[in-house]
Amino acid sequence: MVLGFSIALIVFSLLMILLVLLHKGKGGGLSDMFGGGAMSTGGGSAVAERNLDRITIVVGLGWFASLVVLGLVMKYKG
Repeated sequence: MVLGFSIALIVFSLLMILLVLLHKGKGGGLSDMFGGGAMSTGGGSAVAERNLDRITIVVGLGWFASLVVLGLVMKYKG
């Protein structure tokens, strides 16, 4: 069980690194390569950037949940 959550934590961590690097910073980002440069007509952020935000939040929640569960499993296992 510890091994499974450890692997999940590593995968979520790598995904978080990748997703954060894809976000647009002040001078643009890697997300511009994938259509993030086209702004929507509503004056908000681009559709790709909003979807990237949502995916990052979901992966972040998964990372946090796997971290908490792994900590609890390791605490009560031994």
